[in-house]
Amino acid sequence: MARARPTSKTSTKRRGPGGDKTGGKRKICHFCKDKIDHVDYKDIPTLRKFISDRGKIRSRRITGACRRHQNQVAVAIKRAREMALLPYTGG
Repeated sequence: MARARPTSKTSTKRRGPGGDKTGGKRKICHFCKDKIDHVDYKDIPTLRKFISDRGKIRSRRITGACRRHQNQVAVAIKRAREMALLPYTGG
């Protein structure tokens, strides 16, 4: 005989802020907003916003960048690291 699942009033699904099903306010791409066509690897202050304190490249979900610009940011960070403009580690 199959066991019946206990029904509870609290849901196990994750919800956004405020308990609603939507994820909240959508972030806009910083580069699209400023109409920046290409991300430059020499623009270190801008690239630092896309790197965590441990030196990892932050994801689109965190930064709010669009797919195109997130890819350009990742390439620019890697180039800046290779040229020793940015550190590989956060320490």
